Amino acid sequence: QVQLVESGGGLIQAGGSVKLVCTASGNIRSISGMGWYRQESGQQRPRLVAIISSGGYENYGDSAKGRFKISRDNTMNMVTLQMDSLEPEDTATYYCNAKNVVEVSKDYGMELWGKGTLVTVSS
Repeated sequence: QVQLVESGGGLIQAGGSVKLVCTASGNIRSISGMGWYRQESGQQRPRLVAIISSGGYENYGDSAKGRFKISRDNTMNMVTLQMDSLEPEDTATYYCNAKNVVEVSKDYGMELWGKGTLVTVSS
């Protein structure tokens, strides 16, 4: 069974840093984009934080530009989000996302979501 497993998060003071890590497990042949979305309290849908293609192209949401850095290890099906200069407004549940995940035994892709990890930034 293919799934996304997240780690990182927790309680961080404003101005601090945290690293989120997400690994896709299972018999995977390829993954297109891997990234992070976040959902703040009261929001209906998660919003893009950052995403990176298999070729290393990075795209950031407005909240992440200049402060967050996404990276990816294709050999390990892992994506990492380094978040610096955190602000209380960054408090949210962060979800790992993987697009067009193709398993070894299949010829179609699927989108996966992690269960989410809570990041709380205190002022």
